[in-house]
Amino acid sequence: MYPRIVINTKNILENSRKMVALAKDNHIDYVMAIVKVFSGHFDFIDELIKTGITHIGDSRIQNLKKLNKISLPKILVRIPMLSETSEVVQYSDISLNSELETIKKLNDDAKKANKKHQIILMFDLGDLREGYYHSQDYLKDIEEILKLENINLLGIGTNLTCYGGLVPGKEILNRLVKIKNKIEAHFNMRLKIISGGNSSTVTLFGKNEIPKEINSLRLGESIFFGKETSYSKDIQGFNHDNYVLEAEIIECKMKPSFPEGKTSINSFGEKVDIEDKGMMKRAICAIGKQDVILNNLSPIDANISVIGGSSDHLILDVTNTEYKVGDIISFNVNYPGLLHLMNSDYVYKFFK
Repeated sequence: MYPRIVINTKNILENSRKMVALAKDNHIDYVMAIVKVFSGHFDFIDELIKTGITHIGDSRIQNLKKLNKISLPKILVRIPMLSETSEVVQYSDISLNSELETIKKLNDDAKKANKKHQIILMFDLGDLREGYYHSQDYLKDIEEILKLENINLLGIGTNLTCYGGLVPGKEILNRLVKIKNKIEAHFNMRLKIISGGNSSTVTLFGKNEIPKEINSLRLGESIFFGKETSYSKDIQGFNHDNYVLEAEIIECKMKPSFPEGKTSINSFGEKVDIEDKGMMKRAICAIGKQDVILNNLSPIDANISVIGGSSDHLILDVTNTEYKVGDIISFNVNYPGLLHLMNSDYVYKFFK
């Protein structure tokens, strides 16, 4: 059945074991595997748990609902919506938070459910996504949080690189350490988890730049693609090409490479820059922008190039090949490519 995304679980599990060992070498005790890229397809979750990770995380509560029977704590890594707090309490053990109003509602719902809900309070160290801004006052809100009977302040965390591209380093991470020390001293308490970011922080491994107080990371791309995300470089010794998209050719013909007549915008409102290369053997595959952003696909056959596409069609230059209708074309995919493909109901998922 095509199109399909083929997922090499053996490579992923090997990466996870290596990452857990590497993290321990860098005093990271809590490795949170963030599985959101699989969009709720958890065919190998039991095997992943056995690699030594300590938490399973996702950004969507709908996906965590499917993990009721796993043994590890489940963490919601996108800040909860007020409208979903009852489900957050029911289906996750921990959530990342930055709004007092939301935390109070989590407390109310946890009380109704006769549960204690754990939170990691997020701090913005300069990347300008979620969290209390590091230089502003936060102690007053924490004082309110500590009064809540059904909320446990498990720790603090930060997110780096995802929006503003702020690269982690000792100076940046020490801002989080300073917050930790201030909270612990002011309230005479100890925070269990100090979460120093995501796969972008992996670039600091082995450089003695991660403060010893940082004991947790939330990792997705570094495990599932073997990449650190500060500079998008492969991690040495890890598996990288773990996913292959396979799409079937539904048309293969010789055609001009340039439209005949006046052109305007395409169906996506884009003005496409098309190069005139003369006559070309063009193949159309049965997959399109409804399933994946085409720039996130790379043909494995070096003789093929992506020309473009529409909602349901991927157009390829196969001039220097013998491909024909019914043949299968294989593509490597990057992280956002996999994220979109796993979300498409029209792409078959094959775990091997």
